[in-house]
Amino acid sequence: MSNTEVAPQEILCATDDSCVGVEILAPRQVPLGGPRAMDVRRTLPQRRRSLIGAWCFLDHYGPDRVGESGGMHVPRHPHTGLQTVSWLFTGEIEHRDSAGFHAAVRPGEVNLMTAGRGISHSEFSTPGTDVLHGAQLWVALPDSARQMEPTFEHYRPDPLSGPGWTMRVFLGSIAGASSPVTTHTPLLGVEILLDAGTTLSLDTDPSFEHGLLVDTGVLMLDGHPVAKDYLAYLPVGRTSLVLQAGADPLRALLIGGEPLGEQIVMWWNFVGRSHEEIVRYRAQWQAEIGVEDGRPAAGTETTGPRFGTFPPGEPAPLPAPALPNARLRPRA
Repeated sequence: MSNTEVAPQEILCATDDSCVGVEILAPRQVPLGGPRAMDVRRTLPQRRRSLIGAWCFLDHYGPDRVGESGGMHVPRHPHTGLQTVSWLFTGEIEHRDSAGFHAAVRPGEVNLMTAGRGISHSEFSTPGTDVLHGAQLWVALPDSARQMEPTFEHYRPDPLSGPGWTMRVFLGSIAGASSPVTTHTPLLGVEILLDAGTTLSLDTDPSFEHGLLVDTGVLMLDGHPVAKDYLAYLPVGRTSLVLQAGADPLRALLIGGEPLGEQIVMWWNFVGRSHEEIVRYRAQWQAEIGVEDGRPAAGTETTGPRFGTFPPGEPAPLPAPALPNARLRPRA
């Protein structure tokens, strides 16, 4: 991506915090699917920023009354080249995938699905869920891991507490707490709760980019206000972060990681490395679910269905949308 400024200013940055700014990214409303679809607030990716570390996607939703919004109703659909990270504040979601994993997503418990070379899964809010509230995130796998076999991990982190604050570290390590969940690039994922008026200072890895999504309350991040539903981005070079809650309690998600250092092509539910690769993935998915336009391109044959099989009696799978009338371009 080129800088379009006519006369950009030269800025010399070192590893201290003095010239590392805060970029505020606004959410956009996206329907999850169908006429009664639950809306989600998407802050990543967007034109201004595609990745934070290897994090490539962030949807934030609720609190929604399931009886009014329809809840989460996402039939079987495919993924390649990524990990999905599900984190709930309220409610419950049933996960089922073609690698044979069947699990419940509950508040305070992370479910991480690694798609690798290909997987399909479904997500439905459970009948007993009245209010659904949480976040769905994706992580782009590096080239070294993106063709691995699909798998799934579940972890419930113990809360870490101090005066006026609580944290749950579900990926990576910070403040002396670590998650055992497998990642393929250095990553961080944390839920942070602050009482009204509380200030929390965190030492951070200067090789990481970071993002802070505000779920409730208003955050002051190093003196910069970050409103509810907005995502604050901080580039590499930061050795600490100072978070302060306003007049109301604050809940935020802190994500981070070393810059991926690879270009990716992301379209629909696929992460690849080229336009041609995405076209092949789409054709294979359409062929596997019996859609007429699915004709696998040459060289796409595998030892079995790329996206696996599902038990009978499940809702019909989601067909892929039409490809755009232009080449898909990589994101840095």
